[in-house]
Amino acid sequence: MRTEFGASAPGKVNLHLGVGEARQDGYHDLVTVFQAVGRREAVRLLVDPALEMVGEGSVVREMSTFFEVAEPAEEINTPSNLAWRAVDAVVAEYRRQYPGPAAQFPRLRIVVEKTVFVAGGMAGGSADAAAALVAANEYVGHFGRAPLDGDVLLRLARGLGADVPFCLMGGTALGTGRGDDLVEMIARGEYHWVFVNPRVGLPTGEAFSLLDDLRHDNPALVPRLDTAALSRALLSGDPEAVAAALHNDLEPAAVRMRPQLRRLLEAAGEMGLRAVVSGSGPTVAVLCRDGGQAEGALAGLRERFPGCEAFATTGPGPGAQPH
Repeated sequence: MRTEFGASAPGKVNLHLGVGEARQDGYHDLVTVFQAVGRREAVRLLVDPALEMVGEGSVVREMSTFFEVAEPAEEINTPSNLAWRAVDAVVAEYRRQYPGPAAQFPRLRIVVEKTVFVAGGMAGGSADAAAALVAANEYVGHFGRAPLDGDVLLRLARGLGADVPFCLMGGTALGTGRGDDLVEMIARGEYHWVFVNPRVGLPTGEAFSLLDDLRHDNPALVPRLDTAALSRALLSGDPEAVAAALHNDLEPAAVRMRPQLRRLLEAAGEMGLRAVVSGSGPTVAVLCRDGGQAEGALAGLRERFPGCEAFATTGPGPGAQPH
């Protein structure tokens, strides 16, 4: 009998983030190109050795998180954590499909190993959720009748957050709607990235709201929803062409909210091919020509901005996988 179920899932970078007008539901229509990177979050589900079985409610007894990046001030090991919610969602869906005695499962503990910046615009929490979905599916498949199918996991991922489906999928993909309607894109070659987190809070909702305000005052800040140039660059496999096509509609809002980002973007752009804000920020993503340039940029940025966190990795990488 297995007592541990594990999976990992990737962080992401937005190669393109086009933000449309605000919708009535409060969201914005997005046209974005995601790329999964080699920095992965790991989730393990450790089954209670006493095999205490529960037939309703959460199977999660507790949760622990271990950080290879800076730890947030707030407590995150709670039922509102995306990984915890993902486990609950898989078990609840299984019980809906197989009601009765087959829906009893042993209690477990969730252990998360975080390597992606917390609240940094790289979908670290969404990666936790995607990994937890895969691990929990193995758990219910082992103790129950059968695992859930992939379409069900994707539906559960959409219910957890807009970035969770991509962390489940991985690779390089075009996302529309909230960013969770995904189509795989061809990306030839390997891309070398440096990510720098200046460790300044930048709430996502405030960044979107500020962008709306800035557009009222600056007609030039129109939504950039065309990804054709980026698509051609990815087909070529040329990192310089991809660097020239990188774009983020949210970057002006992020820089207005945190002016120190401007200096970081300028310095990072000089050390690599191009630097952009990753997602809603505050992380800055630096695309480099090759591994050597990435190593040099990483060393240079750590020296110039000693208060920041930084790491180098590559993309694209696979989506959530059991291990």
